[in-house]
Amino acid sequence: MAYKKIEQYDEDVTQALMVNYKNVLGLLGEDTEREGLVKTPERIAKAMQFITQGYSLNAVDILNSAKFHENISEMVVVKDIELYSMCEHHMLPFIGKAHIAYIPNGWITGLSKIARVVDVYSRRLQVQERLTTQILDAIKEALNPLGVGVVIEAKHLCMMMRGVQKQNSATTTSAFYGEFHKHSTRSEFMRLIGTHLS
Repeated sequence: MAYKKIEQYDEDVTQALMVNYKNVLGLLGEDTEREGLVKTPERIAKAMQFITQGYSLNAVDILNSAKFHENISEMVVVKDIELYSMCEHHMLPFIGKAHIAYIPNGWITGLSKIARVVDVYSRRLQVQERLTTQILDAIKEALNPLGVGVVIEAKHLCMMMRGVQKQNSATTTSAFYGEFHKHSTRSEFMRLIGTHLS
């Protein structure tokens, strides 16, 4: 049997969201019965459930699901992990990349699990500052590493589409634990995430 992608939605949640989104569209002055908008409340209801699916996921469980004993203590870096999240202040997206490193202390995890941790926390209503520390805390809790470093670079549509309307601004946040508080370790991490392999 060929692979099939299946998306499942809570029908009660979908129906309740549809009613509310239809009301929102009407309050904005739209005709909710015109052809282009008839199915829009359902589409938004499903999209929002997908975008906020991180509430039903546990980052530590994901890391532990592929946890392996390895007697190494060299830095592991996963960089340029794309992320899509929603600013909790204006419900507008922010989009960027996460760069994550940890120094094992007897345990490693599957590389894809690091990227999944980013999804767990970015698929929620967020602020970039909290997202950065949540990723660090999950890796710290699951792997008990010697150190963790997280850097996130993102563009916020709440700054680009409204408010100050600055199209070229970007926000960088960072969080460090353990060995990454040492200047030499942190510098190595920053150098590695700035290096492009040919």
